[in-house]
Amino acid sequence: MPAQSSAIMATPEMIATYQADGVVLIPGLFADHVDTLRDGVARNMERPGPYASNNDRKGETGRFFDDYCNWQRIEEFEQVIRTSGAADVAADLMGSKTVQLFHDHVLVKEPGTSMATPWHSDGPYYFVQGQQTVSFWSPLDEVTDASLRCVAGSHLWDKDVLPTRWAKGDPFFDPAPYIPAPDPEAEGMRIVEYAMQPGDAVAFHYRTLHGARGNTSLSRRRAFSLRLIGDDARYVERPGPTSPPFPGHDMVAGQRLREDWFPMLKGN
Repeated sequence: MPAQSSAIMATPEMIATYQADGVVLIPGLFADHVDTLRDGVARNMERPGPYASNNDRKGETGRFFDDYCNWQRIEEFEQVIRTSGAADVAADLMGSKTVQLFHDHVLVKEPGTSMATPWHSDGPYYFVQGQQTVSFWSPLDEVTDASLRCVAGSHLWDKDVLPTRWAKGDPFFDPAPYIPAPDPEAEGMRIVEYAMQPGDAVAFHYRTLHGARGNTSLSRRRAFSLRLIGDDARYVERPGPTSPPFPGHDMVAGQRLREDWFPMLKGN
């Protein structure tokens, strides 16, 4: 196994911002792994997994590819997950002794892709509940307008945002007790976004409302996301299907995620 990359630490200021806003920039978190991740994304696009999608929506131009849960078959992803400093940074941001892998996610917007990533929060899509959660979104190309956009403080909202299918826009399940995704710009919410270099990472809570514009540039926008959980994360039943579904998991409400499927990256 390759050696650990140069250490990137979460500063006290980053931790405080993450806890308050549910989002913070971690410069250079995957900077030592950009080429490896680019190779993994290329392999992923050549051999898409069962959950891959081009997010085809009538009237939209370009290609918006995404796929997830491929770390076990894309060796580049597993290498980065296990040898980067992401688990250590996640532990500090979450205030957790343990860090467990949930899943990976690749998102690629080709030049001229008009479709925006709709405003949503990840938590309601998942069968995981807890305050100690974090996602890392890392571009593998320089990004400005196609960067991730997060609504500060939305991880503290009283109700979760109703999950919908990106291409069709229909809900995953009955709206109660969820709220529809708001329009943050129209409602004057504080939107946090960053101009980013390859290997930088946005860390955001599973409940943080986020989205991204289409890619109107002349370059691809490749991004690698990593979903991690901490001490208090537990399996929860949702009122409908979850994404990812992980069929046959055999877990029950209140159980920690099974470590043979969701390996422990830090602690025990």
